[in-house]
Amino acid sequence: MSDPEAARTDHIRPVSVTGRRGRRLRPDRRAAVAALARAVFIVAALLTAYFLLPLKERGTAGGAALFACGLLALLLVFAGEVRMIVRSPYPRLKAVEALAATLVLFLVLFAGGYYLLDDSSPGSFSEPLTRTDALYFALTTFSTVGFGDINARSQAGRVMTMLQMAGGLLLVGVAARVLASAVQAGLLRQRREPPGEPDAGADTTTEREAGP
Repeated sequence: MSDPEAARTDHIRPVSVTGRRGRRLRPDRRAAVAALARAVFIVAALLTAYFLLPLKERGTAGGAALFACGLLALLLVFAGEVRMIVRSPYPRLKAVEALAATLVLFLVLFAGGYYLLDDSSPGSFSEPLTRTDALYFALTTFSTVGFGDINARSQAGRVMTMLQMAGGLLLVGVAARVLASAVQAGLLRQRREPPGEPDAGADTTTEREAGP
């Protein structure tokens, strides 16, 4: 007489599990779309703030203080973005956001500085500057195009233009290299992390269930 327990068969159920490490090293499409959306939002928010914030009637001292605070904010934002890149599960995507935020903030900051300088000291440039003109001049200076239609005439205007030229060189040479190093550090941190434990009830090969 056969034992009913001996006649019990094992049922094998395959379970597919995707390792967490694999997901972390391969950003999915949703993460890429989210990163692009955040970058576009940052650019739009900075440009909107530049065109809407009240910048007139600051005076020379007030404009200089505001410009100095803007430079400090730029450095703090850049340092924070570098730390976030290292800790992010998607360092490359985060670097794109950081580059967009840093570059646009840099241009907006100098455009606002040119606009304030022209407002407090008329004649600092070859023509009166609107906000669009100031942003145009900042962008042509950064890109080294230099059409010559707008140029700095006062000593303060030329000093600010030279500051932007030097800052642009640092942004392209040093800041870009720092961001690339942060991406490499983030990827290296991921490789050194131990792989996550599999989810409860899941096995990488098969799961055996006892029959009734």
